[in-house]
Formats: sequence, C-alpha cells, structure tokens
Amino acid sequence: MNKLKQRLYEVIFEADTPAGKTFDVLLMLVILISVVLVMLESVPSIRQEHYTFLHTFEWIITGIFTLEYIVRIMIVQKPRRYIFSFLGIVDVLAVLPSFFGLFLIGVHQLAIIRIIRLLRVFRILKLTRYTGAGRSLMLALWASRAKIGVFIFFVLILVVIIGTLMYLVEGEANGFTSIPKSIYWAIVTLTTVGYGDISPQTPFGQLLASAAMILGYAIIAVPTGIVTAEIIKPSYRTNTQVCPNCMYSQHDDDAEFCKKCGTKIK
Repeated sequence: MNKLKQRLYEVIFEADTPAGKTFDVLLMLVILISVVLVMLESVPSIRQEHYTFLHTFEWIITGIFTLEYIVRIMIVQKPRRYIFSFLGIVDVLAVLPSFFGLFLIGVHQLAIIRIIRLLRVFRILKLTRYTGAGRSLMLALWASRAKIGVFIFFVLILVVIIGTLMYLVEGEANGFTSIPKSIYWAIVTLTTVGYGDISPQTPFGQLLASAAMILGYAIIAVPTGIVTAEIIKPSYRTNTQVCPNCMYSQHDDDAEFCKKCGTKIK
C-alpha cells in the first residue's frame, strides 16, 4: 500500500517523470475543456440546444476533479495542510459549484445559484500547478511582492495627489464634482485607458493631464521590469519535487531533503 501511495504521489505531485508529465498534460486538457464548457453554457442559445450534452460532460469532469481531490488527500502525509493550502482551496472551488447545483435543484434559476456555478471557471487557476513556466512566474511574482507592494502604494499616493490637484484646478463646473471622482479620472488617465467621460477644460488642467498621461507610460513599465528581473535571476529552480510532509516545492535542483522541514524528498 505504501508503494502504491508513493507511486501515486510521484505521478500526481511531481512533474519530472514521464508518468507525471502525462498526468499534468491530461489534467490541463480537462481543465481547459471544463472552462470552455462553462463559457458555452453562459450562451442562452447553446445552453438550451445542448443542455444534455453540457450537463453530462460537466458531471464527468466534476467526477474526475472530485476523484483527483480525494486521491491527493489520501496520499499526502498531512491532509489538513493540503486542504487549507491555496491549491487545495482551488481544487474545492473546482467541484463545489456542481454539487451545489445538485442539492439546490428546483431553484437553479436563482441568480445566486448561477453565480456559484460560474465559480467553476476558477478551475483555470489549477493550470499554474501543471506548467513549469507557471511555477516560475508564480515564484517571480512572490519574490517581487514587497517591491510591487511599495510600487502600488506609491501609485495610490500619486493618483490621490493628481486627483486632488485636478479637483482644485477644474472644479465642479467642468465635471470634477468631488475628489473621489477626480481620483477616478487620475486612475483612468495614468493607466492610459482614457474613457473620456471626464476631461479637463482649462489650460492648466490640460497641462496636468498631459503630464499624467506621460507618467502613465513609465508607471506601466515598472512592475514589468520588477518581475522580469526576478524571472531572469539564476536562482530559480527547475526542480518539481514537492515535500510530502509540508507541501513546500521551492527546492534546489540537487536537493534530497526539504529545506523547510527536513523530510526526505528523493
């Protein structure tokens, strides 16, 4: 039994073996099919014409994800840690909406039920687990969290200042009826979206708007540079080993023991 659990663990949680890679590819295909079905079901004409087909395949996919979730819980050493992890919660979100629809049958037309069923689209978050590029990007984003947090805080300060100045310059007569609305304009302008529902009319206001637009291009490039710098660092791993004890996965390529809890991983 222990050998079977070990074999299943290597296939499901690892991606550096032929069986593990095959499993990941198949799960990715199922996830993509599931998300496409959710999108098709949201189209009234398709939902009415192909309801039986969509409903049948939805339950087949739900069964696959439910079985996968149960097996994952059975083969890890500490199920509770996996259940309450981010990916564990995503796995639950992948199956719960269908079961909600089953138990609440008869009131499935209620808006709240339809909203819950749309949570099935969260299955696409599971894709990050099955791609090496996805893991690298997630690691880079996590390593950049402090810098990105400071950057976002700086941008928030900037839009408050620009919005307040624009409110003082333009005033209610030109559509800037409050500071919050002026901040909304600043956000739209800095992100170069430019809805055009509010626009400055005075020369000084237009000058301030021009400066905000130019500044917006520089602001957009900053987080890209931060994450890119982390991605190209040579410290990023290709190791796909997941610790069976604590679920830690950021190990060195030559690691034999978990760097977090010391459990043997190879």
